Amino acid sequence: MNDAAPQSPPPCSRRLVVDGPLTIYDACALKIRLQTALEQTDGDGLELDLSQVSEIDTAGLQLLLLAQRESQRRRRPLRIIAASEAVLDVIGFCHLADFFGEAPAPPAQAESRPEPGRAELPASS
Repeated sequence: MNDAAPQSPPPCSRRLVVDGPLTIYDACALKIRLQTALEQTDGDGLELDLSQVSEIDTAGLQLLLLAQRESQRRRRPLRIIAASEAVLDVIGFCHLADFFGEAPAPPAQAESRPEPGRAELPASS
C-alpha cells in the first residue's frame, strides 16, 4: 500500500497572458501566439492566464480547444491558471470544465459559489 500523498502537477515553464477580447476579430493573431507558445514549451507545458479576457465568443473558445488538443498531442500540459468571468461563463455554458481541468475562479469570485450554468473549476493547490 502506498501512503504517499498525491502530488500536484509540476509548475509549467512558460506562461501566456491573454488580455482584452478573445473573439473572431482577434483569432488569427491569438492562434499564432498560442502555436508559438506551445512550440516553445518543454515537457513542463504551458500556463494560460485568461484573467484579463474581457469577452469571448465561439472563435475564442475554438482556439482554447485547439490549444488544449495540441498540447495533449505534444504531451505537454496546458493549464488555465486564471480565468475571467467571461471565460468561466462560456466554459460552464458549454460544459467544458472537465476538458480544461483545474483553474481558479476570478479573484473577486474566489470565495463565492458559482451561479447555475457557470463553470466550477477548483482552485489549484
